[in-house]
Amino acid sequence: MAFSLNKIQIIGNLGQDAEHRFTTNNKCVSSFSVATTDGYKNKDGAWQNETTWHNVIAWEQSEYMKALLMKGAKFYVEGKLKKRDYIDKGGIKKYITEIISEKLIPLDKTEGTQHEPGQVGSYEKPQDNSSSGNVSDVDSDPDNPLLF
Repeated sequence: MAFSLNKIQIIGNLGQDAEHRFTTNNKCVSSFSVATTDGYKNKDGAWQNETTWHNVIAWEQSEYMKALLMKGAKFYVEGKLKKRDYIDKGGIKKYITEIISEKLIPLDKTEGTQHEPGQVGSYEKPQDNSSSGNVSDVDSDPDNPLLF
């Protein structure tokens, strides 16, 4: 029997406030982008930073967690990679790779609390979630399907 693993873990900062939408089944889906930065030495020996932007989809977030998904906030995101495509208004086929989050943990200390980062408001997707995780269920503008 063949086994496989589709798991991704990133730590980064949100590029802008999360967008929250509802599916036709009234399930809340949050979408946001997270930046990760990697440093390396170029051929001249100088340090260079390279930023990669990751599109993230999170299902059924609490109101508390939605309030934390703000531009600049640092988060640990764990989930699986998923690819999909769509046709834009110009008739051009577009491809998207997204992280379907299974766990979100805010890493910024929340004001007014005595909790350490990572302990406040962490979220783990329930294993028996009836949501298919299919982003195509989202009521959205076809020219901007959960992209930033």
